Amino acid sequence: MFNPIALIKRNAIKPLVLAISLGLPGLPLTVPTASAHGGEAEMVPLQSTLEAFGATVKWDDYANLFVIQKDGAFIKVKPDSKTAVLNGKRTELTVPVVFKDKTAYMSKDFINQMFQSGLDTTFVVETRPNPLNPLSADEINAAVGVVKASDKYRPGLRFTEVSVHVPPKDQVWNFALNGQPTTESRAANIVVLDGKHVFEGLVDLKTGTLQSWKPIEGAHGMVLLDDFATVQSVIEGSSEYAEALAKRGIDDVKKVVATPLTVGYFDGKDGLQQDQRLLKVVSYLNTGDDNYWAHPIENLVAVVDLEQKKILKIEDAGVVPVPMKATPFDGRALKAPEVKPLEITEPEGKNYTISGNSIHWQNWDFHVRLDSRVGPILSTVTYNDQGKKRKIMYEGSLGGMIVPYGDPDAGWYFKAYLDSGDYGMGTLTSPLARGKDAPQNAVLLDATIADYTGQPQQIPRAMAVFERYAGPEYKHQEMGRPNLSTERRELVVRWISTVGNYDYIFDWVFQQNGTIGIDAGATGIEAVKGVVSKTMHDATAKEDTRYGTLLDHNIVGSTHQHIYNFRLDMDVDGENNALVEVNPQIAGNDRGGPRTSTMQTETHIVADEQQAAQKFDPATIRLLSNPGKENKVGNPVSYQLIPYAGGTHPVAKGANFGKDEWLYHRLSFMDKQLWVTRYNPEEKYPEGKYPNRSDHDSGLGQFTSDNQSIDNTDNVVWLTTGTTHVARAEEWPIMPTEWVHVLLKPWNFFDETPTLNLSAPK
Repeated sequence: MFNPIALIKRNAIKPLVLAISLGLPGLPLTVPTASAHGGEAEMVPLQSTLEAFGATVKWDDYANLFVIQKDGAFIKVKPDSKTAVLNGKRTELTVPVVFKDKTAYMSKDFINQMFQSGLDTTFVVETRPNPLNPLSADEINAAVGVVKASDKYRPGLRFTEVSVHVPPKDQVWNFALNGQPTTESRAANIVVLDGKHVFEGLVDLKTGTLQSWKPIEGAHGMVLLDDFATVQSVIEGSSEYAEALAKRGIDDVKKVVATPLTVGYFDGKDGLQQDQRLLKVVSYLNTGDDNYWAHPIENLVAVVDLEQKKILKIEDAGVVPVPMKATPFDGRALKAPEVKPLEITEPEGKNYTISGNSIHWQNWDFHVRLDSRVGPILSTVTYNDQGKKRKIMYEGSLGGMIVPYGDPDAGWYFKAYLDSGDYGMGTLTSPLARGKDAPQNAVLLDATIADYTGQPQQIPRAMAVFERYAGPEYKHQEMGRPNLSTERRELVVRWISTVGNYDYIFDWVFQQNGTIGIDAGATGIEAVKGVVSKTMHDATAKEDTRYGTLLDHNIVGSTHQHIYNFRLDMDVDGENNALVEVNPQIAGNDRGGPRTSTMQTETHIVADEQQAAQKFDPATIRLLSNPGKENKVGNPVSYQLIPYAGGTHPVAKGANFGKDEWLYHRLSFMDKQLWVTRYNPEEKYPEGKYPNRSDHDSGLGQFTSDNQSIDNTDNVVWLTTGTTHVARAEEWPIMPTEWVHVLLKPWNFFDETPTLNLSAPK
């Protein structure tokens, strides 16, 4: 018997599967219809059942047919026809689609016939589980169960990480290239908070034993989702906070929205004890326009102790009237433009396949998993060069990011958000909306992570994979001869994380010619400050806008930065690589003739980690080269490293802070765009593993302190990019996406144009 709910559930149990809606209508209707074999066939409503299954259904009135799409399946079917067209191939139907009372009905077997036919090869069964696969829901339960059964467990323990323990790098590469299984048991990394104390553990999933358990001294750990609820309840229960609100004419604390913010570190100058687990709370007023961000309660900060669950102190720098102008950000008062549909279809199916967590497209192969801290991690990236898989990158991900603000006032001076390191951007993944956050032809992938209680949590539509047209790959029109031009395709892996007011979009973009792009986009709602000024003609405007831009009446967008760092464990044709600088130069002409100068290049090998830490000069070509591998003419195979490849906001050339700021004692990654370090599997995050309230740099500053050689060694590249965000009116009340771009570009990696076959005769 056909059971739509059972089929949907069955489709949702793989580690990376198509994301679907479970909003099924009531029980399927049935109508008697003669089947091809005689008797009666049970029928269900076509549109509602398919949409509940996750498909899109459109009726083409001109062609008199239904167009149905789901992931890699593209189906055309006419009412009363015994055949359908699936990915360009005719498929027999046991029962035609029929209309009854203006409603289309299909056989209960239609979904099985179409989506289980084998003609859609987007998803293939993973025959050998990849050692990098994220923990399944069962594995998360098992790992947490081991901890809870041990003598280390205490009631109230909270989990900040339950993730797959990655085997040694050489074993992972051997699996990816040769299919050889790893020798280590499947294991899980565990990080927990016991009050304000942090512990790390390792669970062997095969034996069900706790292999290690150690305290991490001086660490404060991440802000967890239940901390959000804690600060809200604390301010709602505080009489002192109620008095501060009353000064501002607010008599209903239930209309106040608290935001939990990390306090940073200022060597005691902020009056806070370093051994306390604290958050600062700035608040907004919910006025009913669905945009509380537009109504900041300015100059009021509550310091909350998360262990005691109480306010330690209130910092009140004086009353500024709350901006009360209704400012919805959904355009509700406007009329939408008339826009005709834009259809993106793949009528013969996808050009890529997904096996478990591994993706194959054109010459590219890679593995992807969602991490609760940094989001997607792409691993074992290879390019098939004329039948040989060549290593390019062992592991690439967001390393970390920071959003520092430049306003010294009471409610702003401490704002320097380490979004992934303090809050966990993977945990804050925003489910993707098809046709809006990702194109209609995207495959949407679920992911499973552990929540703070240790329970597996499925994130629907966590990532998107799609192919797109990206302009001409190349073109040439030779006079008197036929034009030669080819289409460039790109494969995109997209993920979005919502951290408070901002939404961050990250795209990993693979081109057919071997180039890898990383695009980071910021959208959402600006963090704004309440001020007295309504216009720039007011007497108070100059002072009110010292640290930002007047965006609306009584609203200033504070100047800040979005600085991203990407950790890229590049293995360019192997693990032994070196950082090479190529500098174009103007040199004199010693060859004779009328020219007085020439263009030449000077090549320099960077010897060690500290020399590699550099600000980006776009005039210098920086390559990660393999000195032991050459292309056919003898040039070392390389990839060019480009941290700034265009963008829409002003480039952040570094952090806009004085060198005496404490932020510089804690973080180094934000002020240099290129870092190269010797590979160390424990060095994962540019801000360090536990940056919350850190008083020193435990990230790249520490990683490079021993100044190891990076010449012909296994190296990790860290690229920092970002923008200085000077607010403008066009970004209020909601901000169109602003992008920055990173590129990894082959440089003598190939022997010739790698996409020459695109123009070959079909």
